[in-house]
Parts: sequence; C-alpha cells; structure tokens
Amino acid sequence: MQRLPPRSAGDRGQAHALEAVIGSLLLLTSVLFALQSTAVTPLSASTSSQHIENQQQERAQGLLAAASENGTLEPAVLYYNASGDRFHGADGDRGEYTGSRPNVTLGQMLNRTFTSGGIAYNVDLNYQTNNGRATNVQRFVYNGEPSDNAVSASWTIALDDSDHLYTPQGNPTGARIGDSSTDFYIPDVSPDTDLYNIVRVEVVVWRV
Repeated sequence: MQRLPPRSAGDRGQAHALEAVIGSLLLLTSVLFALQSTAVTPLSASTSSQHIENQQQERAQGLLAAASENGTLEPAVLYYNASGDRFHGADGDRGEYTGSRPNVTLGQMLNRTFTSGGIAYNVDLNYQTNNGRATNVQRFVYNGEPSDNAVSASWTIALDDSDHLYTPQGNPTGARIGDSSTDFYIPDVSPDTDLYNIVRVEVVVWRV
C-alpha cells in the first residue's frame, strides 16, 4: 500500500482557514435566523397598539374638523351660564362636565364617536390671557386622568365681540361676549378690535 506524502505547512494553513470561514458563515446564519424570529411584525402588540392610537387621533381630528364645518364647535365654547360661572348643567368642580354630557351637538358627536366604543375623552379649551401673552385652560369635559396611550387632536377658532352666549336649549341669547355687562370665562384680549379671543379646542382620547 502506497503511503501519501505528508501535508505541507501551507496545505494545513489553507485547511484551517477554510474551516474558520465555514464556522463564521454558520455563526452568521444562526444570528440572522434569531433576529428574524424576534423581529417586530405588523401583527405584534406594540405595532397594533400604535395603529389603534393613530386611528383614534385621526377620528378625533376628523370630529373637530366636522364640528367646525357644520358650525357646532363655537356654540359649545359659548354654551355658558354666566350667572352660575359654569357651563349649562355642568357638574364638575371647575364648571365642566364629568359624568354628564353637554346638551349641544358637539357633546352628541363625542358620545357617538368615542363613548359608545369604549373610548374615554377629555375636552379642554385653551384661550389667551394677559393680552395674548399667556394661556389658560378651561375644562369642558373631564372623564379622568388620561392613560399612557392617550392621543390628542386640536382645532383653533376665533371669537368676535359680537358672538352671543347660548341658552340651555342651545339657542343664542341676547348677551354678547364683547359687552362689558357680560360675565364670561374667557377675557377680551383685544378690546380695541372686533377680535375677542383665540381658543384652541383640544380633545384627548384613550382606551378605557
């Protein structure tokens, strides 16, 4: 039997190098497989949650746009009982609605869009003070502290001196907010013009 000549040092080096390359490829393949197995997919919990929150924000923004378009946003801001220093029928400590809903179209829209679907919401009215150099917040609807997954949408409206307050039945009264005799929670930041104030209506929604 003929014996093969012993391998040279160069042959042994090439063999070790080939083994090292093969081992590296196997390790890289294992890592890629592990990463693929744990990657976030469109059906994962975090992505699904973000998708739901985006939908809620779009619904809130769409509701405010619709309320502005059909003329029901401004009457909600003006649905105020000046003698009682609160909104008509409100039951909160700060003159806002809590368990009840305002008897205006905006309240009905909010209820149909969110409450019936198990979504809680707050509505805040942000207005200018100190001649427009600061901002104050009046609660309109308060249903508790928002959760970590809360989202918000807002819409800005301009109030004029000639705008009227509204009765509990949702009809304009004879009291104009620009009249000195009218007590209103929002101040006139531009007494020398017809502009009364700028109000940003903010809706915050979250899953219960």
